[in-house]
Amino acid sequence: MSDTTCHMSISVDGFVAGPDQSREHPLGKRGREVHGWHIGDPRANDADKVANGWLMRPRGAYVMGRNMFGPIRGEWDEDWSGWWGSEPPYHAPVFVLTHHRHDPIQMDGGTTFHFVTDGFDAAYSAACQAAGDRGVDIAGGASTVRQALAAGVIDELTLDIAPVLLGSGERIFDGIEAFGFEPAEVLHSPLASHIRYRRVS
Repeated sequence: MSDTTCHMSISVDGFVAGPDQSREHPLGKRGREVHGWHIGDPRANDADKVANGWLMRPRGAYVMGRNMFGPIRGEWDEDWSGWWGSEPPYHAPVFVLTHHRHDPIQMDGGTTFHFVTDGFDAAYSAACQAAGDRGVDIAGGASTVRQALAAGVIDELTLDIAPVLLGSGERIFDGIEAFGFEPAEVLHSPLASHIRYRRVS
C-alpha cells in the first residue's frame, strides 16, 4: 500500500486554524494568514510553488473531519456540499468523520463525500480500501490529524510553518506524546518554511 500523507499549514505557535471558526471565517479569525503561501500572496516564490505541488499531488482517497467539510454542527439541517464549489480539488473519494448520518454526495470531477459515523479507524480503513495503491491523505482538520498521529498511520507529514502568531485556535499536537518523524526536505520563503518529514522506521 502507498504512503499515507498529511500536509498542514501551521503558525509558529502551533495552530492550524484561528479561533471562532464560522461560515464567515472557515479557517478561524486570522487563519488565512497561515495560508498566504498558497492562496494568492504576491510574495510567494518558487519554494512555495514546489510545496503547493506537494499539497496538490493526487491521492487515491482522503479523510477529513466534519469541521473541515463545513460549518454545520449537529444534525444535517441544511443543504451543504463543502466549501469548494461544484468541483472540489480532491477528484477521489473523501471520507468525512461525523456523528450524524448523511447520504454520500457526488460532486463534479470525481469527488464523492462519504460520511462515516464509526470513528477514525473506520474512515481510514474505508479510505485505504478505496485508494488501493494510490495512497491516502489525511486532509484535516486538527482533530482528525491528531487522531491519525495517535493511530500511527501517517508516513509523510508536511508542515508549512508560517511566521505568524495566532495566540489561540486549533492545534494538531495537543495530547501527542511523541513526534516520530525526521526532516526529509526543507524549503524556505518569506511566507513559510516548508518541512517534509518522514516517519522514523
